[in-house]
Amino acid sequence: MQSKARIDSIQKYDPNALSLVSDGRGIYYAAKRTLDIGIASILLVLLSPLMLLTAAMIFLYSPGPIFFIQERVGARRKPYGRHSYWKRVNFRCYKFRTMKINADPLIHRAYVSALIANDQKQMTTLQGKATKTRKLIHDSRIIRPGHILRKLSLDELPQLWNVLRGDMSLVGPRPAISYEVEMYKPWHLGRLQAQPGITGLQQVIARSTSDFDQQVRLDVEYIQNQSLWLDLKIMLQTPMAIISTKGAY
Repeated sequence: MQSKARIDSIQKYDPNALSLVSDGRGIYYAAKRTLDIGIASILLVLLSPLMLLTAAMIFLYSPGPIFFIQERVGARRKPYGRHSYWKRVNFRCYKFRTMKINADPLIHRAYVSALIANDQKQMTTLQGKATKTRKLIHDSRIIRPGHILRKLSLDELPQLWNVLRGDMSLVGPRPAISYEVEMYKPWHLGRLQAQPGITGLQQVIARSTSDFDQQVRLDVEYIQNQSLWLDLKIMLQTPMAIISTKGAY
């Protein structure tokens, strides 16, 4: 009851406050941030040749912007007296462009709506055929190199810059699209109560193979059990999840 009263008082001056941060978690978050900066910096250096090759491939096939920048929804910790809380924030998320320039987002918005509602009939209609994959895979907007980049998650490498900026972490729930959050049921908002990540429990266990509610449950499970050990475990599992390409399109 005291925690609820405290978050209610915070929301009076900050409507974007989501939840209180558990007491005694400061050391974990400091260590997690140090790990994020160190690993993201090393990966940006080591993967720079691959990123340059990817950029060239995109530009040669589809001249125009190399990066796709989209507003996403995340969370940041904010101090409040001796405590802190998670605040909902919007940020610019960076990806390699995998679609035609000025691609119409309406089909994806319609699919997200059907996914959240678990509307099997509408998902099948938008996919063009029945599939167990919970992602829009038959998408004419995607350029030819885009299919490879998405399958191997190479399109997400620029998000290492988001990690350095503090918008994201290496491990956490995937950053949500603004129009997606508008469709959430109240309990879905629980997945926003942590900094979003490039990889996460959902990505290594059920990459686009489970319904939306199960995806959210995995994100919430991660949030409730966060630790450096769990973060390291997920990071170690991520390369194999990418190589297997299960659920990747």
